[in-house]
Amino acid sequence: MSTSNHVQNASPAKLLTYESINPHVKRVEYAVRGELAIRAEQIKDELSKGNSYNYDFDTVVNCNIGNPQQLKQKPITFFRQVASLTEYPDLLLPENRSQVEALYPIDAIERAQKLLKEIGSVGAYSHSQGIHYIRNNVAKFIEERDGYPANPNDIFLTQGASAGVQAVLQLIITNSNVGIMIPIPQYPLYTATLALYDAQPVPYYLNEEDDWGLDMSQLASSLSAGRFKGLDVRALVIINPDEVYQTNIYQPDERPFHSFKKVIRSMGKKYEQFELFSFHSVSKGMIGECGRRGGYYECTNIDSHVIEELYKMASVSLCPNVQGQIMVDLMVQPPKRGDYSYPSYQKELNEIYESLRRRSIKLSECFNQLESVTCNNAQGSMYLFPQIRLPQKAIEAAHQAGKKPDEFYCLAMLNATGVCVVPGSGFGQKSGTWHFRKKYRD
Repeated sequence: MSTSNHVQNASPAKLLTYESINPHVKRVEYAVRGELAIRAEQIKDELSKGNSYNYDFDTVVNCNIGNPQQLKQKPITFFRQVASLTEYPDLLLPENRSQVEALYPIDAIERAQKLLKEIGSVGAYSHSQGIHYIRNNVAKFIEERDGYPANPNDIFLTQGASAGVQAVLQLIITNSNVGIMIPIPQYPLYTATLALYDAQPVPYYLNEEDDWGLDMSQLASSLSAGRFKGLDVRALVIINPDEVYQTNIYQPDERPFHSFKKVIRSMGKKYEQFELFSFHSVSKGMIGECGRRGGYYECTNIDSHVIEELYKMASVSLCPNVQGQIMVDLMVQPPKRGDYSYPSYQKELNEIYESLRRRSIKLSECFNQLESVTCNNAQGSMYLFPQIRLPQKAIEAAHQAGKKPDEFYCLAMLNATGVCVVPGSGFGQKSGTWHFRKKYRD
């Protein structure tokens, strides 16, 4: 073959390679679904093929991610009843009424009919900001909670809270010199999004000795440090405790939920223009419908032209999924006292709450009985973040393996027990300390 023919027949080099992709994408890390989660899936695959002789266990337990229903948390019956009726509206036809009433409570039927009247088909696009009827219900929920007005035009329904967080950060970040204050430990969504948009994290450390409390002097010091580096510090993220959803706080009398919007509104004229984005989601809490990807965020004191830009960007993705929006509607308007489904709804809610609370106490007690492990009690949510004290030889072995000590420890735990957790380094931690995050389950 001639040289010219060889050149013509040679496969062209790939244009899209790891070296040629967006460098910001390569900087993104998301520990919750990182190396440990990938290794857990590999082990699951081996076990499914009958290769259990390699392990002292026959099941992998995923405690790395808050996925309540995967871990046997039951869905709220009323919510699923309404969702199923909206999914197959022929069930609501007059000729099917008697059969449907034998299977569904009357308030679920009426709720589904109302939603379908407002929505049309759940398979159709909605308004890019979310269905107005549902946004109006979200506004009523916020008003009842806080005692201050809420405008549905300032509310965006989203594909879970994460999509809202990313939309807001994309808007705030204008260049690589922008700094965003985030707590340490943090949720990896924030560092991943900052890396993607080429912004800089400005960490402030929570006090582990004070149940992960916030020290205002530490917050001020962190802000000063960011500005000293020449960063344009533009926002403060507050997510502590992580993924607490108003209703799943375990000490409601001693440490009640406080709405930031309510606090701002109650502080008088000096703070009446304070800008705030607040987020909520159906993913965790008592609902646990994370696979439905439903959430919202409210804009407080945000310039109307900025809201127009947020709407423009939301319209690029057309709309959030409609079943997720329906779940948001059910979250903000659950059965009320006097409704047919209220007793069963309240019973299910209490059972989930007590189960989460009971397991959090039991697991923290177990951790605190282990050698070289200490663990604060959970204030809410569904995770614990125990500290592990590793011997020097283990730290050296981790370094020799090219891993951080907590990653090394968690990988060894997975290979030995089948329990998958997330290394604390994925969330950030004080230098010289090592942790892991574990979702508690039945």
